[in-house]
Amino acid sequence: MDEAVLELRNIARHYREGDARLDILVDINLSIYPGETVALVAPSGAGKSTLLHIAGLLERQDGGETLINGAPTSQMNDNERTKLRRGTVGFIYQFHHLLPEFSALENIALPQMIAGMDRREAETRARQLLDYLRLGPRAAHRPSELSGGEQQRVAIARAVANGPHLLLADEPTGNLDPRTAEHVFATLMTLARHSGLAALIATHNLELAAQMDRRVTLRDGRIEETP
Repeated sequence: MDEAVLELRNIARHYREGDARLDILVDINLSIYPGETVALVAPSGAGKSTLLHIAGLLERQDGGETLINGAPTSQMNDNERTKLRRGTVGFIYQFHHLLPEFSALENIALPQMIAGMDRREAETRARQLLDYLRLGPRAAHRPSELSGGEQQRVAIARAVANGPHLLLADEPTGNLDPRTAEHVFATLMTLARHSGLAALIATHNLELAAQMDRRVTLRDGRIEETP
């Protein structure tokens, strides 16, 4: 079997409220492999965003270990974590967070240029992704000129532009109408599987969750595998 792209070992996270300790994540264990899509189902406030942030090295856990491509990360400094995250992890959120003053093409090219890619090469890669997502004719349009579904597809293209191994998505279709959500989700699944990405996708939509390879539930701070 291939090595896990993401492995969470005994992850714990808590916060303090005065003298009280609030346990958000308790002994989380989860592995995701190349080409595998995993649905993370949890009610609001259950800690799924915290879990995604720890998996994506945006937040540090209080206990346990996060491994990316087999490499433990808990002892890495912030610069090392940022470098690993930039080259390995792609994020998609419920709200697209596109830069309003830039075109769809530029929104996708910029992260690649920040990572050190030549502008022409970055724009070529951006055009390829837009064409793949059937957004080629919209390349020059700014976010305000795109529909909600188009904006989210641009956000998906931006998330995978640097060729990540791990894709983390937090309610990526939660702000869309059902028909658009289904289309965007299908696009996301096709892209993840075609690229061999390991994907952890948080969603409230059980119909969409059922289309993924596995489903896990976050309840009382613990992960449960769902048949």
